[in-house]
Amino acid sequence: MSYVRHLMYSRWLFHCSTSPSVNTSVCWHGRQKRLFSTTKRRMTIMPAWVIDKYGGNDVLRFTKNASFPVITYPNEVIIKVNAAGLNPIDVGMRGGYGASSLSMKRDPLNLKQNGMEFPLILGRDVSGVIMECGLDVKYFTERDEVWAAIPPWKQGSLAEFVVLSANEISRKPKLLSHREAAAIPYVAATSWSALVNTGGLSKDNCAKKRILILGGSGGVGTFAIQMLKAWGAHVTVTCSQNAERFVRDLGADHVVDYTSGPVEKPLGELEKFDLILDNVGGETERWALTLLKPWSGAKYVTLVTPFLQNTDLLGIADGMMQNAATVATKALKHLVKGVHYRWGFFAPSGPALDEISEMVDAGQIRAVVEETFRFSQVPHAFEKMEKGHARGKTVVQISEEHDYS
Repeated sequence: MSYVRHLMYSRWLFHCSTSPSVNTSVCWHGRQKRLFSTTKRRMTIMPAWVIDKYGGNDVLRFTKNASFPVITYPNEVIIKVNAAGLNPIDVGMRGGYGASSLSMKRDPLNLKQNGMEFPLILGRDVSGVIMECGLDVKYFTERDEVWAAIPPWKQGSLAEFVVLSANEISRKPKLLSHREAAAIPYVAATSWSALVNTGGLSKDNCAKKRILILGGSGGVGTFAIQMLKAWGAHVTVTCSQNAERFVRDLGADHVVDYTSGPVEKPLGELEKFDLILDNVGGETERWALTLLKPWSGAKYVTLVTPFLQNTDLLGIADGMMQNAATVATKALKHLVKGVHYRWGFFAPSGPALDEISEMVDAGQIRAVVEETFRFSQVPHAFEKMEKGHARGKTVVQISEEHDYS
């Protein structure tokens, strides 16, 4: 009997013992136990933090009656969540950021009514244990310890259980606890997508390349520093003065303090860069591309794009057209100057996490957890996220760690 069925059985027995209206019987068939109930109520609920509408921190609601995730496709798995990681996108999604695009992803044929995403569970990082596998899942088995970056269009990890596709998950690094592991997947998948898929970097071509990370002390920045240094790159970052020792400990070769004045001048005095990863956005586009080596294939990759904002404001069709026009115009403008302009995006990838897991176990990447909250403290975790100026990740401990072997 799988752990999920065992857990549901225990809950069912508890419900039976406290509900006089339930008439039950237990039937033994061979070595398996089958349960029968005359009630229509099924044990399909779990504790979770949900939102029923978009808004501020007051829309977060704890419930013990969230829908239990079910395996819909044969390549899916159900994961018992030990720890969940929060990211800035969780704060944005709580307020409705990306609602139009994410609704289209959830319901591409537009068959459902508006608001059908509610109650919505946030949380994009998960580390936990597989409790049940779909019929086509071959690479994983029940009780495997795994981690994953959850796509924003799926229900998140601020719950007891979550369901994901097998190609979105990876075995958790052996050296990390679940709490530590929950600090990595989303920023790792985002960094991998931006630097590898969009930027064209790899462990084979990164040696001695000069990389600039604008905004290096947050989740993406702290991960990107470590991955790039493991691949042999020279890494320059911008951050505040009080974060300088922090990013240097992660491997940064050169640090520019943005609190001491505009950073474009000191950066402009340095040797030009092969790639810039921009976690700041805004006015940085105005001067950052002048720091790249011209006519050498150098790239500027920004993670701060108007993609979801355009679709929210203009609708899917007009928003996509606006996005295409914007990125094409900027790319052409800078291409004639000999540098490449790109937008970077999060992309879920189990295979990428497989490689990152190996790097973690090899001691090349470590988890950077700034603060851990209990499951009951989720609103406090969001308040902390909203303050910004992160020095790593915010993690929520959902359940205690156990030995499932």
